[in-house]
Amino acid sequence: MKILILGGYGVFGGRLVQLLADLPELSLLIAGRSLTKAQAFCDAYQGASKLTPVLLDRADIAQHLRIDTPDLIVDASGPFQNYGDDRYFVARAAIEHGVPYVDFADASDFVAGLSTLNEQAKTAGVFALSGVSSFPVLTAAVVRELAKDITVETITGGIAPSPYAGIGLNVMRAVVGYAGHPIALTRNGARTTAKGLTESRRTTIAPPGELPLYNIHFSLVDVPDLQVIPPDYPNLDSIWMGAGPVPEILHRMLNLLAKVRGRGLLPNLVSAAPLFYKILNLMKFGEHRGGMFVRVTGTGPSGPVERTWNLLAEGDDGPLIPSMAIESIIRNMVKGKFPPTGARAATHALELSDYDALFTRRSITTGIRETLHETAPLYHRILGPAFDELPAPLRDLHTPKGIKSWSGTATVTRGSNPLAKLAAWILRLPKAGRDVPVTVTFTPQNGTEKWERNFGGQTFHSIQAEGHGRNAHLLTERFGPITVSLALVLKNGELDLVPRRWAFFGLPLPTALLPQGRSYESAPEGKFTFDVQFKTPLTGLIAAYRGTLTKD
Repeated sequence: MKILILGGYGVFGGRLVQLLADLPELSLLIAGRSLTKAQAFCDAYQGASKLTPVLLDRADIAQHLRIDTPDLIVDASGPFQNYGDDRYFVARAAIEHGVPYVDFADASDFVAGLSTLNEQAKTAGVFALSGVSSFPVLTAAVVRELAKDITVETITGGIAPSPYAGIGLNVMRAVVGYAGHPIALTRNGARTTAKGLTESRRTTIAPPGELPLYNIHFSLVDVPDLQVIPPDYPNLDSIWMGAGPVPEILHRMLNLLAKVRGRGLLPNLVSAAPLFYKILNLMKFGEHRGGMFVRVTGTGPSGPVERTWNLLAEGDDGPLIPSMAIESIIRNMVKGKFPPTGARAATHALELSDYDALFTRRSITTGIRETLHETAPLYHRILGPAFDELPAPLRDLHTPKGIKSWSGTATVTRGSNPLAKLAAWILRLPKAGRDVPVTVTFTPQNGTEKWERNFGGQTFHSIQAEGHGRNAHLLTERFGPITVSLALVLKNGELDLVPRRWAFFGLPLPTALLPQGRSYESAPEGKFTFDVQFKTPLTGLIAAYRGTLTKD
């Protein structure tokens, strides 16, 4: 199977080639305006597919197709916002020569308008799909999954790339090109416009039971979803899609420029794209993780419903996701399964199950959360459906039924650093000892829980609550003036409490000084076991205690 990839050595084209590297039946033509770059890409390739460098400007596509006809054309060049008046000449040339066509277009008008070639594509017996990427293929598939039994009223989504993912210059040109410019969308039940990158929201991406991303600042972007998804949901009140690039300080600078541009005080920002491109690709620090979310609200059989699909991608797997839609289509074509003929947006090209089959091969985790009533158990509200996967003793302890106590024994150790001793005294942590009798009393208090621990007559307590705002999907635990925000991470039957943020009298403290040490709950041999460590970079070990509890 021969595939011509325009921009084959670029960001998205190159990642598509990487995803298809296990298919020896593919012959991939790596096309672009630089034969040197195409050749270098092919020389560095290590995979089973056959690669051939091709010197080809997309403007010459019709002439090329008269000489060589591939089985599929992939347009991975862009920026699609700048294709001019005759923006579909590649797709039209493909259709006229009987060649199927797909592209990575992220421009709303471009993707929505490809349907003007629908009759020609059907007559030629080929398919032509636009926007075959995360936006709108993956988001549309997720919305269909979330909306199966509800009437959808709002749709919100966003993508947060890893700071190490890198971004192509053409993508940056597209983004700064619509900064401050009107973007068509649905709001308050009507078609209207909003200015790109001038509206922002914060969201924590948190698949149930996984270590969430830090709370992310998202800003409105011009993606095909804003135009091609609403027609599927006649009761839709509003749709909003954002991107959350980091570092946040650079993101906020772009927000400010977009607002000034929106007031007509600055010219188009495209000329600044190379500068932003260089800065963004230089400022690589923080966690090498990315994510995505899609949230729908609506009305179900029992009343209002809010559901959120969350995706986490570790390391270098996140940047591959935009290319996975075309990967899936090509894998299906190798098996003899082709999309229906016609030209259209790729909104219905794949279902979520198609993506799940690809995600399992990567370090990509997904999960769906549904907002629970405030009367649900605290840990259930934070863990979502992962709560049901807890070992029975953990699930029993974290299901409050009024005031209750659990008792057992523990071994306590204390740090020797003078600062550690001072911290232990302030927090009233227990003294060192072996086989120390322990009783923990749990008292529900308006959606929170008071944990009073008694170690051999020495007591200290904390207040646990569900986090909100920047602490969303975290457990907050307050020890006197100090509040630690903890992620609940479930793996192999053990529930880890991972510190993510902390504060002193509500004032955020540096994450570099965040408490360390592993703290987790487990149930070996069917008995609730706790292992808690208090340590910081400044003090070293403050205190640690490990033991077992049984219900009184």
